[in-house]
Amino acid sequence: MKSRLAASIALSALVVVGATGCAGITPQATTIDYSASDGANVPRKGPIEVRNAFFVVDESGTTGNLVAGLVNTTADSATIHITVGDGPGQSVRVAGQKSVSLGGDDAEPLTFEGLDTKAGKTVDVYFQSGSAEGIKYAIPVLDGTLPYYSKLVPSAKPSPAPTTSVAPAVEPTPTPSETPVG
Repeated sequence: MKSRLAASIALSALVVVGATGCAGITPQATTIDYSASDGANVPRKGPIEVRNAFFVVDESGTTGNLVAGLVNTTADSATIHITVGDGPGQSVRVAGQKSVSLGGDDAEPLTFEGLDTKAGKTVDVYFQSGSAEGIKYAIPVLDGTLPYYSKLVPSAKPSPAPTTSVAPAVEPTPTPSETPVG
């Protein structure tokens, strides 16, 4: 009888461990950080956080608008420097305890030229703010296919108007009068 009781307890313990043990060794999806949008949240380095960053590129993939939320979590104003590849960087100043929405109502997106990408790819972007070391992070690339991104597609820069030289107007030379004035 004791052996049956021991076997029942052992079997019950095995069932309990088997049924619940997976949760103890398997990562839970709800504990994994991810960006629940089309953009990427850049790991924090410095006083300014970069949230939901993505590019919207033109048809050729050579010009792109960086759209992002920049949040300064400190009391002091700070500047973030953003560089794509070997091209020139751009800087944005964010007041203390404030945010700037690039591509939103309060700021235009930052336009970067010389990209070589297409929608569906990523672009490595270097972000640096404050005295912290910067971080290079892969930012997703989108296009204007979705209606709510169509307004963010970089517009073609107007080509410079051709300059035409106009000859100065020729004024007729007065003919000398025959009677001296005087």
